[in-house]
Amino acid sequence: MPDDKVIRDHVLKLLKGRQGHVDFETVLANLPQEFQGKKPEGAPHTPWQLLEHMRIAQGDILEFSRDPKHVSPKFPEGYWPDSEAPPDEGAWKKSVTSFSADLQAMADLVADPSTDLYARIPHGSGQTILREALLVADHNAYHLGQLVLLRRLLNIWIEGKHAI
Repeated sequence: MPDDKVIRDHVLKLLKGRQGHVDFETVLANLPQEFQGKKPEGAPHTPWQLLEHMRIAQGDILEFSRDPKHVSPKFPEGYWPDSEAPPDEGAWKKSVTSFSADLQAMADLVADPSTDLYARIPHGSGQTILREALLVADHNAYHLGQLVLLRRLLNIWIEGKHAI
């Protein structure tokens, strides 16, 4: 395999954000509990719905990438939570922790020099690890932007900051 350190480094930076867009930790930091299930007028989703959607989709992509027996949720309903708000106090933190762990697992997969980024995933239909990592980065960036907008509409985002 040719030296692909440069592409791995670029993809890792893309996965973590902080270059072309704000990162996951900054967007979700100090989001008050009373706003986690709040939907601003005209918005299609709450912060909770977006967080859970991101967690579910990213987890699905990760598991598809590494487990030939993985079964994806039913599309589209399996990729969204049932409720607009977290079902209990611990659900938000659990979702954030799970998302972060899966993001790190995808980053670890990309960073591992034994991972062939360009090989077709045997149980897929032409996908590669590189494609799946880029899909995760793209999907996350899209929804992080939506979360920033929700925070602005809820008046809990101060230019470049994440506190009330």
